[in-house]
Amino acid sequence: MSECVCRHEARNAQERRVLRLALLLNAAMAVIGGIAGWLAQSTGLLADALDMLSDASAYAIGLMAIGRSVRFKANAAWISGFALLILGVAVLAEVARRVAYGADPLSGWMIGTALLSLAVNLTVLRLLSPFKSGEVHLRATWLFTRADVVANLGVILAGALVFWLATPYPDYVIGLLIGLYVIKEALEILGEARRAGIPRES
Repeated sequence: MSECVCRHEARNAQERRVLRLALLLNAAMAVIGGIAGWLAQSTGLLADALDMLSDASAYAIGLMAIGRSVRFKANAAWISGFALLILGVAVLAEVARRVAYGADPLSGWMIGTALLSLAVNLTVLRLLSPFKSGEVHLRATWLFTRADVVANLGVILAGALVFWLATPYPDYVIGLLIGLYVIKEALEILGEARRAGIPRES
C-alpha cells in the first residue's frame, strides 16, 4: 500500500472519529434543548434545538460522504442545506404561532440550557476547525456549528432580557433571528454545493 493511500485512509479515519463525536453531542443536545424549550415555552430554545438536530443530520451525511466521489459529497452538502432551509422556515412559523397565541418563557431554563449548548458547540467547533476550509460536505458541518454558537449566545441574551424586562418578546425576537440566520446558512451551503458541481440534469 502506498504512502499516499495510507495518509488518505488515516485522514478519513480521523474525519469519521470527529464527526461521530459531533453527531452524538449534537443529537443529545437536540433532545435536551427540545425538552427544555417545550417546558420553558421558549421559541429561542426550540429554534436552537432544531438547529442542533439539523447539525446532527449534517454530521451523519458527512460520515456517509467520507471517501465517496466529489459528486456524492456535493449532493450531501445540498441535502444538508435543503434540510436546514426547511427547519429555518419551520422556526419562523413557530415564532409566529407563539406571538399569536402567547407564551410565558422561563428565563432560568433559557439561560441554563443555552450555556450547556454553548459549551458543547464550542467543543465541537474546535474539533471541526480543520474542516472550515476543507471539502464542501465537511465545510458544511463547520458552518452548521458556527451558526449554533451564535444562536446560543443569542438565547442567553434573550433569557437575560426576559428576566429583566418581564416580557416574552426578547424570546420571540431571538427565535426569529435564529430562524433567519439558519436560512442564511442554508443558502450559503446550497450555494457552495452548487459551485462544487451539483448536477443540473439527472
